[in-house]
Amino acid sequence: MRTNSKQTTPLASEYKVQEEQPLLPFLLQAVPKSRNAVKGILSRGQVSVNGEPTTKHDRVLKAGDRVEIMTNQAAKNDSELTGLSIMYEDDSIIVIDKEAGLLSMAAKDKKETTAFSELSTYVKKANRSNRVYIVHRLDRETSGVMLFAKTEEVKKLLQDNWEESVQERGYVALVEGKVRAETGEIVSWLRETRTFKVYSNPTDNGGQKAITRYKRLQASAQFSLLELSLETGRKNQIRVHMEEIGHPVVGDKKYGATTNPIKRLGLHAVKLIIIHPITKEQHTFISDAPSAFYNKSK
Repeated sequence: MRTNSKQTTPLASEYKVQEEQPLLPFLLQAVPKSRNAVKGILSRGQVSVNGEPTTKHDRVLKAGDRVEIMTNQAAKNDSELTGLSIMYEDDSIIVIDKEAGLLSMAAKDKKETTAFSELSTYVKKANRSNRVYIVHRLDRETSGVMLFAKTEEVKKLLQDNWEESVQERGYVALVEGKVRAETGEIVSWLRETRTFKVYSNPTDNGGQKAITRYKRLQASAQFSLLELSLETGRKNQIRVHMEEIGHPVVGDKKYGATTNPIKRLGLHAVKLIIIHPITKEQHTFISDAPSAFYNKSK
């Protein structure tokens, strides 16, 4: 538990540890930011313990330890971002936690704020020639983990080797009604109409094959909370498949929902596991689902 803090220099804040605990919970108390923003501070090497830089969130702190958090330009820029926070960044990729309501990239209105425009501005603050590249998209109303490339070469590496690069994409969905089966798999073929709505067919109709697996986490009479994994990543896949089994995603009027108690779409990209396109190391990114998802399905 933190009991005091002081500004040691214009570039750092120092905190004294009063009792033994892991580093991440300590930082969550010390820094007025979201869990994923704090993880970003750690991953960028801004945290030191007794003068030794560390990126290990599970490092055990002892009473009397001195924790220092450096504030650099990246941290300043991150705090100025709208609708997203940076979970991880290196010379090749940026991983963000996107809020619901933020477009991945511009559609008709080129002036609208998007994840792409926010990150473009962010990287250009370091160097005007810097760019970011969309690797995959999340629907406007879907929140959670999203991956961007920092070079065209990395974008191509990721997209051309998507099935090998992406080890797992996990979602959590709040859906209408009580899902009876504890687990299930949905396989169908998806086609998009001219009105931009995707339809599902149980047999091959020339569309794209889509496979969604789900596990029931908890359920009430009105709502269920599902953990979902995608073997394929088709447009609106989860939303279409949830409608197909009679349990549309909460707030998804386009695909059959009639309720919206959480005032947003009940879909969150909770996990992304990738093989780094350059280092070939495995990285796991976790974004906690909103508490409202759990509260409504109790």
